[in-house]
Amino acid sequence: MASIPLGPHHHQQPPEQLQSQPDNNAPKLPARRGSDVDADKEMSATVIEGNGEVTGHIISTTIGGKNGEPKQTISYMAERVVGTGSFGVVFQVRINKAKCLETGEAVAIKKVLQDRRYKNRELQLMRLMDHPNIFRGLAYIHTVPRVCHRDVKPQNLLVDPLTHQVKLCDFGSAKVLVKGESNISYICSRYYRAPELIFGATEYTTSIDIWSAGCVLAELLLGQPLFPGENQVDQLVEIIKVLGTPTREEIRCMNSNYTDFRFPQIKAHPWHKIFHKRMPPEAIDLASRLLQYSPSLRCSALEACAHPFFDELREPNARLPNGRPLPPLFNFKQELAGASPELINRLIPEHVRRQGGLGLPHPSSTQI
Repeated sequence: MASIPLGPHHHQQPPEQLQSQPDNNAPKLPARRGSDVDADKEMSATVIEGNGEVTGHIISTTIGGKNGEPKQTISYMAERVVGTGSFGVVFQVRINKAKCLETGEAVAIKKVLQDRRYKNRELQLMRLMDHPNIFRGLAYIHTVPRVCHRDVKPQNLLVDPLTHQVKLCDFGSAKVLVKGESNISYICSRYYRAPELIFGATEYTTSIDIWSAGCVLAELLLGQPLFPGENQVDQLVEIIKVLGTPTREEIRCMNSNYTDFRFPQIKAHPWHKIFHKRMPPEAIDLASRLLQYSPSLRCSALEACAHPFFDELREPNARLPNGRPLPPLFNFKQELAGASPELINRLIPEHVRRQGGLGLPHPSSTQI
């Protein structure tokens, strides 16, 4: 079963990811505190073998087995239904640890109603990926399995308020993009839809995720969506009101079929006037680099991680606002393959590089 950590107000460590049939449109989980569960609940309920969600019963199932690792048998108790959608149901369950549910982690399991009329690549893609953590997560999926998420939005970003760990979830729209292969353009939630998708492009790249991430960043800074279009056409109007009318070359980069189309000439709105006057200039600069008409001009996820906006996180004594240490930020895996030494030096602080053992690529093996 696929699992995600419970809502943004759940005060506990993020749970392990369980693999199963996913839900394409499952709603995200509401807040619920772990103390809601009876603290002295013991493993006295009936044990049922296989995947299930019978409330009040202990379900035993097998997970894992990726990358040559042995499979594990776990058990959990379904506590309640937290949401339903067109393609399935989301349950809150508690993982059994040491035969006592009070110490178990609360996770969500998506039970999917299978429909042969629709493609569902999520389980297949989840088996390809293994990553602890929004830009880092995108850097991983774009670099290693070359997966495009295609639905990055606030509702698909999960935050643990205690550790501040962020997770990218819901890969129901994700796809491995193959050069020369056509893809549907009507994808991604409207407010976060890249302009080339609005122009009907079918051979797009993972840079559509970068645009979406830029929209999310701008929304965090503004407190409201940057491009709140009411429909497909109005969405493009909202983008033009900020970025101005795209040039002929920018239109060609998005969809060459529209290069002769005449758009009303509107000047770009200065970025510093869009945000609050006390907004850090680094934040505005990062947003402007993510939100470019030309897909190839948007910075990559790894370049975004190395942006000065995140330099505070590279300080040796950086802590969370609650005083806790930062979650692991520099335990990169294959994301650095092909990264230039200059980018790696900006990305990973010297005090971390001195520690070694991070699996960093040798400078001679990188491409500049």
